[in-house]
Amino acid sequence: MSLGVPSPNPENDPTLVEVEANVIRRKEPVIGRIHRNELCMAGKSASFVRHIEVDISGTALAGRFTAGQAFGIIPPGENERGRAHNVRLYSLACSSAGEDGDGNIVSSTIKRLIDERWATAEDPDEHRLFTGRCSNYLCDLPVGAEVNVTGPSGKTFLLPVEPSKHDYLFVAAGTGIAPFRGMLKELLEGPSGVAESTIHVVMGSPYTGDLLYDDWFRAMAETHDQVHYHTAISREPRPGAKRGEYVDGLIERELDTFGPFLKSPRTLLYVCGLEGMQIGLYRMLGRHDLIQHYVQLPEEFDGLSPEEWPADRMKRRCRPTKRAMIEVY
Repeated sequence: MSLGVPSPNPENDPTLVEVEANVIRRKEPVIGRIHRNELCMAGKSASFVRHIEVDISGTALAGRFTAGQAFGIIPPGENERGRAHNVRLYSLACSSAGEDGDGNIVSSTIKRLIDERWATAEDPDEHRLFTGRCSNYLCDLPVGAEVNVTGPSGKTFLLPVEPSKHDYLFVAAGTGIAPFRGMLKELLEGPSGVAESTIHVVMGSPYTGDLLYDDWFRAMAETHDQVHYHTAISREPRPGAKRGEYVDGLIERELDTFGPFLKSPRTLLYVCGLEGMQIGLYRMLGRHDLIQHYVQLPEEFDGLSPEEWPADRMKRRCRPTKRAMIEVY
């Protein structure tokens, strides 16, 4: 399987692994059990993010997930219309072998959604507390609790069939790091052995305490020469500077490293996080004549500088090439 538009040099385009999807649907979920539920932040934070593992052994889902896919959870109860809640999807934070090595325990990175409701035209004073139904339900569950699970989901955000033919730049913000934990495990511990690839992981967060799986990624970089881990902290001044930086700023600041890496025909770009993070990345790639490898721009951008590219049209009209996997939400 190979998705996206062809890059300028199609011979460098990857073929993605073939996967199953929607084996278990909403109407007939399987029963999983919470195997582990623990905080996974680097330190004190205003957010609450948990690493949650679900045991699906003995079900039709066991052994049928692939790194880069997601599983679904159906929270109990009914919505305001009296109907069962919809499925919520969560990216795998484990390799295809699962946390146990046999495909029986899947994991994800769950952030509690806690916010105030937005004011509306009908009620401009609306500001009641809003708590996400499924995220808080999952984060509250004790080990051994049963959950309704569906999946697997996703056919586009995957590793290539021949991982050693490529190098990787994984760019994440917040819980967007989840699939890269799984993919890095796959590349270092997969059935084909350690991939002969250079891997850069760029993780962005507002504060140092918000970094997820930070100790694990640092350990991987220390024990594997081919792994390089970088952190971009946006709301803390970096050493010697007055302000922090986003992921695109870090890549641009370290362009001596990332420029040749992104120009290499071996390199694949994976981006996961909140919608909008791709805008800064695209503009940065455009400023340094790198974007054509990873993104096809619309004709209406001809003659415009990257800073003039309209953000709303970048979201709707820019199409990733087959060398870029972009998943924003």
